Amino acid sequence: MIYKKLFVDSDVLLDLLLQRKPFDRFTQLLFEESRRNKLDIHTSVLILANIHYVISKRFNKNIAKSQLRLLMGIIKTLSLEPNDIINSLNNEHSDFEDTVQFNVAKKHGCDLIISRNIKHYKKFDIPVLTAEEFLKTL
Repeated sequence: MIYKKLFVDSDVLLDLLLQRKPFDRFTQLLFEESRRNKLDIHTSVLILANIHYVISKRFNKNIAKSQLRLLMGIIKTLSLEPNDIINSLNNEHSDFEDTVQFNVAKKHGCDLIISRNIKHYKKFDIPVLTAEEFLKTL
């Protein structure tokens, strides 16, 4: 299957920004492929807030802001609405945050979720791959 509208989870973006080996290389290649092949890479505003929190705790707020500005230049941001939370609360899935991300991705027509924690997305109806697995499909 050819995927064009990708939703990227926080773990993948943190791999890139925190240079977590060996996973950062796959995310870097993913963004290079998106520029070459006109893939749309998306994430949610909640993920950006979570990334800011993680990076500011690990380093500081200025570095976190700088990293988010860089990220916002290469990724499209999807809105989060109250109904996304309500739908997630009404879902029996065990991981609430991943359920919110799924609902945002589905609402905006994403055809693939890229995550390193693929087991949390198995029960949803959008395919999920790691960045490494996705790159092998190209």
